[in-house]
Amino acid sequence: MKKFRKVLDGLTTSSPGGTIGSPSCGSAAGTPTAAPTPREIDVQETLVSENFQLCKTVRHGFPYQPTALAFDPVQKILAIGSRSGGVRILGRPGVDCYCQHESGAAVLQLQFLINEGALVTACADDTLHLWNLRQRRPAVLHSLKFNRERITFCHLPFQSKWLYVGTERGNTHIVNIESFVLSGYVIMWNKAIELSTKTHPGPVVHLSDSPKDEGKLLIGFESGTIVQWDLRGKKADFRIYYDEAIHSVGWHHEGKQFMCSHSDGSLTMWNLRNTTKPFQVTFPHGKIQKDGRKESCKPILKVEYKTSRSSDPFIIFSGGLSYDKAGRRPTLTIMHGKAITVLEMDYPIVEFMALCETPYNNEVQEPYAVVVLLEKDLIVVDLTQSNFPVFENPYPMDVHESPVTCTAYFAECPPDIIPILYSIGAKHKKTGYSQKEWPISGGTWTLGSYTYPEIIITGHADGSIKFWDASAITLQMLYKLKTSKVFEKPKLGEGRAAELVEEDPFAIQMVSWCPQSRIFCVVGISAHIILYRFSKQDANTQIVSLEVRLQCESEDVISPSENENNPCFTEPGSHSPQPHHQHPASPGSGTPEGIKDSIPCLKVKDRMVRVPPGYQAELVIQLLWVDGEPPQQITSLDINSAYGLLAFGNSNGLAVVDYLQKTILLCMSTLDLYGAADPYQRLTRSPRRNRQSTSEFCMRGLSNFYSDSKKRIRTSYQSLTELSDNQQSIDMERSKSPTSVHYPTSLHNDPRVLPEPVASLRASHCSPVFYLLDNESRENSFSRSRSSSVSSIDRDTKEAITTLQFGESYARKSDLVPTPCLWVGTSLGVVLLIPMSIPTDQEERMEEPVTIGPSGAVLMLKGSVLRFGFLDCMGALIQSPYEVWRDPNAPEDPDRLRKRKLVHFSPSSSQDTCGEGHLAVVCSERQAKVFLMPSQSCLFVHNITESSFVLRADVVSVCNSVCLACFCANGHIMTLSLPSLRPLMDINYLPLTDMRIARTFCFTNGGQALYLSSPTEIQRITYSQEMCDNLQEMLGELFTPTETPEAQNRGFLKGFFGGNANTFDREELFGEAAAGKASRSLAQHIPGQAGMEGMKVAASGVVGELARARIALDERGQRLGELEERTALMMTSAESFHKHAHELMLKCKDKKWYQF
Repeated sequence: MKKFRKVLDGLTTSSPGGTIGSPSCGSAAGTPTAAPTPREIDVQETLVSENFQLCKTVRHGFPYQPTALAFDPVQKILAIGSRSGGVRILGRPGVDCYCQHESGAAVLQLQFLINEGALVTACADDTLHLWNLRQRRPAVLHSLKFNRERITFCHLPFQSKWLYVGTERGNTHIVNIESFVLSGYVIMWNKAIELSTKTHPGPVVHLSDSPKDEGKLLIGFESGTIVQWDLRGKKADFRIYYDEAIHSVGWHHEGKQFMCSHSDGSLTMWNLRNTTKPFQVTFPHGKIQKDGRKESCKPILKVEYKTSRSSDPFIIFSGGLSYDKAGRRPTLTIMHGKAITVLEMDYPIVEFMALCETPYNNEVQEPYAVVVLLEKDLIVVDLTQSNFPVFENPYPMDVHESPVTCTAYFAECPPDIIPILYSIGAKHKKTGYSQKEWPISGGTWTLGSYTYPEIIITGHADGSIKFWDASAITLQMLYKLKTSKVFEKPKLGEGRAAELVEEDPFAIQMVSWCPQSRIFCVVGISAHIILYRFSKQDANTQIVSLEVRLQCESEDVISPSENENNPCFTEPGSHSPQPHHQHPASPGSGTPEGIKDSIPCLKVKDRMVRVPPGYQAELVIQLLWVDGEPPQQITSLDINSAYGLLAFGNSNGLAVVDYLQKTILLCMSTLDLYGAADPYQRLTRSPRRNRQSTSEFCMRGLSNFYSDSKKRIRTSYQSLTELSDNQQSIDMERSKSPTSVHYPTSLHNDPRVLPEPVASLRASHCSPVFYLLDNESRENSFSRSRSSSVSSIDRDTKEAITTLQFGESYARKSDLVPTPCLWVGTSLGVVLLIPMSIPTDQEERMEEPVTIGPSGAVLMLKGSVLRFGFLDCMGALIQSPYEVWRDPNAPEDPDRLRKRKLVHFSPSSSQDTCGEGHLAVVCSERQAKVFLMPSQSCLFVHNITESSFVLRADVVSVCNSVCLACFCANGHIMTLSLPSLRPLMDINYLPLTDMRIARTFCFTNGGQALYLSSPTEIQRITYSQEMCDNLQEMLGELFTPTETPEAQNRGFLKGFFGGNANTFDREELFGEAAAGKASRSLAQHIPGQAGMEGMKVAASGVVGELARARIALDERGQRLGELEERTALMMTSAESFHKHAHELMLKCKDKKWYQF
């Protein structure tokens, strides 16, 4: 705890970066002022570095680029592996865990140790890992790295501690799961096949033990060779050589026959009595053509053969469709008796798995569902109903339904907002799902004590908005809003520009939401803003449309006559131009050559429309085309419900709209906002050489965020790590991905471009998704390579409005009382204050105009301004004033006048002792400053970074105090105390920041933040020590102690004649005593951090390793006790049988044969 006392004398605080070749921070540019009265400020700061710690909390969404699937039928948990080395483990809603392999190698296969609380992963770097799931945050216990062979397939029999590992060379190795070392027992490929065979059988693609006898291992090779290996006799029982390549094998539970799927789209059935040829060959989707030949079919990649007591067996497979049927979607086929059901999928099938009642492979399987892992979705099909409906997915797997283009995060929301949004969103839910409970129901999760209402908002490329309930580290969709319904369907335009714009014309750039007033505002890619009000009633409404001409700059004016004919902004003395309501009759209106002018990009519906309850559009603001050039995209937005005002800006200027009166109050270029207080010396700009070049660049900047390969699922971002990846194979894979983006290589020839990926990041203003500055580098970098002490601006630089905020403040030093102000930040580090006069009476507010005065204070910082925050003189956060929500469509009471209820947080209301005034926190790309208003004295300054720049900054509340949280382009996350700007935390969180993370990263109160870690996943993190301490309580338990179901009694005759599988002792065969040690050079054992060797009690959940070991011993003792009881019963039964047999023998001893 530190106290900061500072005596202000009206002069700028002398500190590094206090001046940057610009007017001093203590006075408005060019305006000498008298020093204010000295005042002592007493701020008690409570935050210390021990309050901060950074850690990941939970990941939501669909695993990006999934590769593998596994299911534990006893614990009922599901695991999904991904190409980036991630593993998602899912159970009942709330049980959702993400693990990451340090190597980042793709996960090839997953194998649960069924009901043991462990998982084996096989990765593309030929390493096996054993994960401990008996803790809330799973950790690797052991790893085994193969040095000389590549892993292709793994199989772990139920209740076995020996894992079979097939390799690319065709060999099969055996790994002890407990010690994670190789056995000396190896099945070499040349021993498995006949010596007379001249060709290599190929990699191992299948391994499974016979349901009839665990001592028999079925090995499938890619070439079509199948071998049943006798593990005891170390020889092959039989060998099958088939012409077609094998993809998978499925056993009948009796172990007498099995089925194979092949590359020609066929299924073959084999009987163990006669393995010379298949007894059945079928082409499920191959019809006989007129010439008698079968259609050529695609490979059947996987088949499962599952039996049922009450009906015919289920044969489930993926692929196998005819090549002739072009355009057919990926399919899953279910053959049940004579019925064949083909389920079409939206995305390619990665893997599927039938969920069965029993974990034993030698019992009737009784499948009840099929889990289908698609490239971009997870589907579970109900097999118990004849129409095979799908289950309703309780996980938020559809975050990426349309590519996410922006995010917003709100903690500590009003408690009533979540139930209201849910009740309205529930009316639009899809129907037709299975009525049964979600089958993946493992684990336990309870609502922790550390929870409060949180909402995440995602904006998407198709113009949709989704509201998510993010309370208690879960995610559930509440409500979906389609902004495209406001507009007429766009007609196909003409020319290249129209074609590029209309790819995703409704894509969301940014959102602004006031939870208290429920006012919601969105900014779209087509330079449009939509204002929504919330209502519980449906209504017929006419959407008001305003058109704003905010395009030209004063430097662009070629002659006085052009300025007179095409005024693009109002004169400084006249700040209230009338809105343009008229719609031109044709795209060519305004110019005889047919160039687009004074028309918006989209057409708003001009008729009465019926809107359902929820968010209802009230006002649409659109920027207009000017002289054939599209409007510049909007870079900043703020809305205030108490004032009834909306402000937005772009690279050309600023506009302020009164949304209550539906009028434009201000529409002015950035340069004209300064008036006489311009801190920069502007160089005159020569007449424009090529008017179309800017247009082409803007359109190119927009279109380059889309992939040409698949327009339907375009994405608006591209990882720079992918762009700079040197692995050719990965590059080829990614080039095929619909989310890959190819940037132009010759946008600008800027010699200042830095080659390093980190240095080539550019901070987009307020993180708009598609916004590109004119001085964008050729590598689509978003780093600024300009001098920090620029005193004159070159003619190609545009000064964009980068951030806006309404609030009660002091526009000038002479102000005695706070008034409504608009704080304006620009890309050149300038802060402007614009005072406003707003009528206070409700009737006057709806009739009298709001007046906007000339700009007041001008403050300077290094780099583009990102964020404003306001504190009172005691250091407490001042919230923006707001209007309390009231339903605009509620039936009116004639006896009561409906009044607007406003809530104001005046800077002077909470500080009688300190007098009037407040503190303004301003953060830019490079530095943060704290000013005292109204004196405009700079109290504190902190240079955040010199080598990088800040992408996102927010003033947030943490631990009952406030701090400034910053996220830098070099991956650092840092927090600064307020108002003293002391560094509290600085952690290098991400080694390299890509465009997606940069555009979606956002902080919120309570020490939380989020970003889009992949095109399909949201990663939430916390930087609060308190939340890190409570995280274990909030996470779900993956493992629940459950008794393993007993094997069915097979009967005396079946056990006697069918062979007894229980007599097979793997330890006797594979143990070191019998098989010896494996070659040390073949594989390397790597102990995990969570291994027993370290004997570090894992801080993960209620019990540590010792407690878990004790539980395991208890469970083992319980099993031994049950075994002892069963043995005693068997001995008693045997003695009884012996006694009766002896009596019978004595009775019949002396009888003759004819006496029986």
